[in-house]
Amino acid sequence: MRHAMKRALAATAHALAATALAMAGTTLTLGLAWGLSLLPQDALAQTKLRVFSGGQQQRPDLMKQLFERYQKANPGVTIEMETGGATSELQRQYLSTILNAKDPAIDLYLIDIVNPAQYFGAGWLEPLNAWFGDPAAAMKPYLPVYASSNVVEGKIAAMPAFADAMFMYYRRDLLEKHKLAEPRTWDELAAAAKKILAAEGQPNLQGLSIQGAPIEGTVCTFLLPYWSQGKEFNDGAGKLTLDRTAAAAGLKQWLSLVDAGVVKKNVAENKTPDTTNEFKAGQVIFAINWGFAWDVFKDAPDSQVKGKVGVMPLPAMAGGKSATCIGGWQWAVSAFSKNKAEAAKLVKYMTSTEASKFLATEGSLLPVYPGVYTDAEVTKAVPWFKDAATVVIAGKSRPMSREYGQVSDVLRTTTSAVLARTKTPEEGVGEIASKLQRVMR
Repeated sequence: MRHAMKRALAATAHALAATALAMAGTTLTLGLAWGLSLLPQDALAQTKLRVFSGGQQQRPDLMKQLFERYQKANPGVTIEMETGGATSELQRQYLSTILNAKDPAIDLYLIDIVNPAQYFGAGWLEPLNAWFGDPAAAMKPYLPVYASSNVVEGKIAAMPAFADAMFMYYRRDLLEKHKLAEPRTWDELAAAAKKILAAEGQPNLQGLSIQGAPIEGTVCTFLLPYWSQGKEFNDGAGKLTLDRTAAAAGLKQWLSLVDAGVVKKNVAENKTPDTTNEFKAGQVIFAINWGFAWDVFKDAPDSQVKGKVGVMPLPAMAGGKSATCIGGWQWAVSAFSKNKAEAAKLVKYMTSTEASKFLATEGSLLPVYPGVYTDAEVTKAVPWFKDAATVVIAGKSRPMSREYGQVSDVLRTTTSAVLARTKTPEEGVGEIASKLQRVMR
């Protein structure tokens, strides 16, 4: 009786979570029904794996094709794919409900790069050491960031699916027209932007577009100038190592760009789609945005910047070194799956070089292997990856914390308040330090 009630409660939690998901999940059942009648009866036994593969930005259409390839090579496996959630926050809310209920319905799932430590601490994922071996050896072929983001307390918490990163997009045509080199520091960018703005005389043209609204991208707005001073936000164990002077200097750098007329005054309201649409419309000289934006600028029917866009490393603070935020997605196996071994085998395939090349050539999804960026087939399909490689390889992950939701909330809301000038940089940094010292201990 107790077991039946437990199963009923888990099923109810799963149904409620699916209803709460902002985007209705879509279930795609992938199978190889043909030919099964010709197999011996014992070969008809199937392992069914249910996979949560995120929302549309995680390209479920491409994941479906990889699952179909895997099933063809492994006819004893049937994969059911569930999708939903327009943002990583909504996807995290959904998975939290399922996994808190210890529901075994999902065998493996995609999570944001900032989530492995959180999910590991909650006991929601199965460490993968038994299938991938020594963590250092397992992560060696991948981008350097994964050795810290995906390994928690000596355990492989997740494996890299595809990467993302923040890039500095710029109007190559305008820099060439005004004979300007790619700026290496924020001061050089300000000087270049002001020269172009004065010469072009277009009232709607902005120098630089960044994210300042209290959204996830604004976590990176805080970190980019801070990291470029050679500072780390946390140590390997996740403990806060905030340098208050450097953090305040980074925030002051943004405000100085606003005061110089390079960044718009209402930057505290700016979201990622705003930056994307403004640059696409030809209204921005420089823009910080994620990797997906390249295809928008290149392919959107209403893009005014087709063939005019360049990609470069993000500028640094004076005397510092360029740094960028790495994003992207990881495959994890549920701690409550009843098919962990088969799920881990599927993870091996989905994080292979073959899968990485496929996602790169077919979807322009950034590879997790450094070597794939210069692969001849990949660069033929996506030429700009050659420029992206140096940016991504030097990228850093947002803070690794079991309480990442709280960390993110503090950083983005406080940074937005400073950009709105309702707090001074010093006040904002003091607030970040006092709140996160309790969380990141």
